[in-house]
Amino acid sequence: MPIAAPGRSRADAPGDEVVVGATGLVKRFGGVTALDGLDLAVRRGEVHGFLGPNGAGKSTTLRILLGLMRKSGGEISLFGKDPWQRSASLHRRLAYVPGDVTLWPGLSGGQCIDVLAQVHGGIQADRRAGLIERFDFDPTKRARDYSKGNRQKVSLIAALAADVELMVLDEPTSGLDPLMEQAFQEIIRERASEGVTVLLSSHILAEVEALADRVTIVRKGKTVTTGTLAELRRRTRTKIHAVTDQRPRFDGMAGVVNLEVEDRNGAFETRLSVDADVLGDAVGSLHAAGVSTLTVAPPSLDELFLHAYADASPEQGRPA
Repeated sequence: MPIAAPGRSRADAPGDEVVVGATGLVKRFGGVTALDGLDLAVRRGEVHGFLGPNGAGKSTTLRILLGLMRKSGGEISLFGKDPWQRSASLHRRLAYVPGDVTLWPGLSGGQCIDVLAQVHGGIQADRRAGLIERFDFDPTKRARDYSKGNRQKVSLIAALAADVELMVLDEPTSGLDPLMEQAFQEIIRERASEGVTVLLSSHILAEVEALADRVTIVRKGKTVTTGTLAELRRRTRTKIHAVTDQRPRFDGMAGVVNLEVEDRNGAFETRLSVDADVLGDAVGSLHAAGVSTLTVAPPSLDELFLHAYADASPEQGRPA
């Protein structure tokens, strides 16, 4: 079962209904294969991280999902419907934030918010006002005078204030400063706790790690791996640093690598990495040696990402 993001109760945790589904999704541009059998499942009520470097096929997938591009093969569904055939009606159930926002230069920021919100199916006035305050945004200026970060705020406020079931966010914090990124994360947690489903594509792995119930990592148009962070961490190694009174013994213990033990005037400093299934045994060996200090560091999303890419075949697909 997916792990609820910070601030979310068990009752708020995602269900089993698939809001966004792709199976064997293929997209070709002439002789170039952008998507080569990609799989994706986003469940209702979850925040789902969609990860991969430039050229992995993320933006192509989102364009097909939004009905802006026709697939070449495979299956894709949005709320159980074909997004190419039903895009107009489906768009009223979702909000989309691109990574590079283009606005109407002669309109004010507030007017742009209202126009975008109508596309999303309406807006809550009190929520709109609250978001303007939290994003420290001046809605009276003309769009032509906004920086990239302020243009991004227009799109975010319009999407986050809308009454929608799904938010599709493609590099949503591009151009925002760290304080605004923090505000964004807080608001996403709030909307997710209300049952809104979020598909978050981002290069900022710390942002995804802070928000996502599950993640899907793609490479050259194919899905490399998917699961909760806990599930992905069980597939890689945990780093341990300890200081013990005696030299710890790991004789014959499989799954222990990069072991270094240094005698520091009678105190033994040990560093090692262990597979998830022997973590308890390794920690037990350290405790048996008399632990003075112990630090256990599970792999970060950055490390999981690199591990997934290292394990992926270099022959997979072709870049988008």
